[in-house]
Amino acid sequence: MFRTMPLAVVVLVAACTTQGATSSAGQFVEIEQVAVSTSAAPGPDASTGVFTSSCGRNDERHLNADNPVISPNVRNGAHHTHEYVGNLTTDAFSTPESLAAGASTCADGDLSAYFWPVLRLTDGEGHDAHAEGGGVHGNTGEVLPPESVVLTFTGNPVSKVVPMPRFLRTITGNPSAATSDGLNANAKWGCSGFPDRFTMKYPKCPAGASVTRTFDFPNCWDGRNVDSYSHRDHVVPAAANGACPAMTFPVPRLRMVVSYAVPAGRPFAVDSFPDEHRDPMTDHAMFVNVFPDEVMAGLAACVNEGRACG
Repeated sequence: MFRTMPLAVVVLVAACTTQGATSSAGQFVEIEQVAVSTSAAPGPDASTGVFTSSCGRNDERHLNADNPVISPNVRNGAHHTHEYVGNLTTDAFSTPESLAAGASTCADGDLSAYFWPVLRLTDGEGHDAHAEGGGVHGNTGEVLPPESVVLTFTGNPVSKVVPMPRFLRTITGNPSAATSDGLNANAKWGCSGFPDRFTMKYPKCPAGASVTRTFDFPNCWDGRNVDSYSHRDHVVPAAANGACPAMTFPVPRLRMVVSYAVPAGRPFAVDSFPDEHRDPMTDHAMFVNVFPDEVMAGLAACVNEGRACG
């Protein structure tokens, strides 16, 4: 069962996060100044395949301020607006049964819910300027639709993977990272054309490059639970070499890459809780696995056999 985490409702005037604002200058970095990250090299028992789930880019404009993982059964419980691909029925009142019966933007029978906070152009007025999740919670500006959304499942550099259980819920990043000294922060901002350069600050991209957000999910499952009180303890990140901790099992690792064509010179910021002041390190995303069991089994086999599928 889900548990609702209490959140204080705070109404503020937005602390605008813009490239030109003196108070937020430290929240931006030139992408050329960001170091290239490295990843563990695959070993002899690695699972090296890639499964891509094609789910579109939310042309349906499925948006709400709900969070069925953290704040189930609470309308506008997220206090910021989420963007969705996948299951078209996802909202605060989603259940395993409702998701399994829902329609989806994805191919291959994928009914999963994928969602993350919207990105806004902060120099204009949004559709929800006077609504919860929007201006009421300090998230001002026009929502910028994604240019693309790429969802891939990969393996483990040291071993084979086991299929995810249906209705597994996972989170990457921490929406409260700015007020918790970066605890569980996993924001990865970047620019197209600069692979493997990730920063927890807003990137300054060269002309013609898209702003990217990369969400890497934890992939070491406890083998029993599809959720936990913290929404983290049942699925934890692998070690730097890719190995899972004792008593956990590697499952396919989800990576979501969301890209935006930010108009030149326009200021932008991510939605956040009011007291996080739209800090870029609070970027986060969530996933509820609603793949049919047989499709998930095929996904794991694809990854284990080193194929490209989906």
